[in-house]
Amino acid sequence: MMVLTLAPDARAQEEATPPPATEEAAAATPAEEPAPAEEAPAFATYDDFKASPEYAGFLANNLWIMIAAALVFLMHLGFATVESGMCQKKNTVNILFKNVFIVCIGAMGYMFYGFNGMYPGWEMGVSKDFFALGKPILNSFDDAGQVANMTTAYATGPMTYWTDFLFQAMFAATAATIVSGAVAERVKLGSFMIYATILVTFFYPITGSWKWGYGWLNTAGFHDFAGSTLVHAFGGFAALAAVLVLGPRRGKYTKDGVRPVLPHNLPLATIGVFLLFFGWFGFNGGSVLSADPQAVSRVFVTTAMAGFAGGLGAMFISWGVLKKPDLSMTLNGMLAGLVGITAGADDIAPFGAVAVGAIAGVLVVFSVVFFDKIKVDDPVGAISVHGVCGIWGTLAVAIFGTKHFGTQLMGTLAVSGFAFVVSFGLFTILKLVMGVRVDAQEEEEGLDVAEHGSPAYTDH
Repeated sequence: MMVLTLAPDARAQEEATPPPATEEAAAATPAEEPAPAEEAPAFATYDDFKASPEYAGFLANNLWIMIAAALVFLMHLGFATVESGMCQKKNTVNILFKNVFIVCIGAMGYMFYGFNGMYPGWEMGVSKDFFALGKPILNSFDDAGQVANMTTAYATGPMTYWTDFLFQAMFAATAATIVSGAVAERVKLGSFMIYATILVTFFYPITGSWKWGYGWLNTAGFHDFAGSTLVHAFGGFAALAAVLVLGPRRGKYTKDGVRPVLPHNLPLATIGVFLLFFGWFGFNGGSVLSADPQAVSRVFVTTAMAGFAGGLGAMFISWGVLKKPDLSMTLNGMLAGLVGITAGADDIAPFGAVAVGAIAGVLVVFSVVFFDKIKVDDPVGAISVHGVCGIWGTLAVAIFGTKHFGTQLMGTLAVSGFAFVVSFGLFTILKLVMGVRVDAQEEEEGLDVAEHGSPAYTDH
C-alpha cells in the first residue's frame, strides 16, 4: 500500500518528518522540523518482536492511540445529542438518523478511498503536493508485510497499520457532522446523504493531504496539530456554503426581525457538549501519536484549559450583550475554546491556551449574532464554532505559539476556501438535480414524521 512509505507522524497530527525518499523531497522539508528518526529494525516474526526490548513501549503507545480512537468515536454521540437538543422536538429522529449515517459512511468511505488519498506517500498520486488518488486499505492479515505492519517497522512508528487507520477514520466523519447541524430542520434526507458521502470520502482527504499527507502546506511550514483548520474550519465553511444554497428555516427571519427558534432539550445539548469535551482528550491527546507522558500531559492541559476559558468567555460576554445568562451560548463557548486550541495544543503554553479559549468564547457569541443579522440560519451555531473559531485557532498558533502568521493565514484560508467552493458546487448540483429542501408542509409538520414516519417522543 502507498501509505507504508510514510511515517505515522505524517499520516496524522504530529510535525515530525519521515525519511525523505529523494533528494528533492529532503530539500522540500520545512526547516522547523526535527531530524528524521532512525529506521526501526525489521523482525522475522511477530513473536520475535514481542520478545524484543522495544515491545513494552510500543504496547503502551499503541494502546493509548486505540483508546484515543474510541474517545473520538464517542464524540459522534456528542454531536448527535448537541444537534438534536438544540433543535425542535419534531426533528429529533431526523437529526439522530443523519448522525448515525455520517459516522458509518465516513468510516467506510475512508476505508475504501480516503485513507490512501489523504496519506499517499512520497512518490504516488497525480501530484503529491495537491492531490493523490485514493484506494482501499489492506485486505489481509496474512500478507508478508504484516509483520512490519504490526511492529515498530511500520513507517518507524509507535502503532500498527490498523490502529493508524482506525484513529484517522474516526476523524474523517467529523467534517460532515458539522454540516449536519447547520442544515438541520429543512434539508432533504436523501440529498444530504449523497452530499455527506461525497464530502467525507473525496473532498476531506484532499485538504488533509496538503498538511498531514505531506503536501504543499506542510512544505510551506503550516502548523495544524489536530485540525482547527483541516477538520473544523473545513467543516464550518462547507456548512456555510450549504446553508447559503439551502436558505433559512421558514419563519426564522421576518420583517420584524429574527424570530427565535428555541431548543427543545437543553439538558440533552449539555450532555452532548460534555461528551464532546471528554472525547476531545482523545482528539487532541491521541494526535501526539504516542503515549509520551510529557507530550500527552501538556496537550491535555492546554485542551482542557482552553475549553473551560471558552465557556467562561462566552458566558460573561453573552450575559452582557443579551442581558441574560445564556446556556446555549455558554455551551458553544466551551466548544469554541476546544476548536480554537486544537491547532496549537502542542505549541501554546498553558496561559496562552487560556487566552486562546477565552477569545474563542467571546468570538463565537458575536459570530452567532452576526450570522443571524445577515440571515444565515445555523440552528446549532456550527459555522461560528467550527468555521470562525477554527480560523482563529489556526492564527493563534502564530500569536501565542511559535509559528509564522503569514503561513498560518495562507493555510487556513486555502483550506476554508476550498471547502466552501466544493461544498457550494456540490450542494448546488444536488439542488438542481433532485432538490435539497423539504416542502413547506413537511417542514411545518416536522421531519420525524415527514421523512421517517415516526416521532422521537410519544405520550406512552
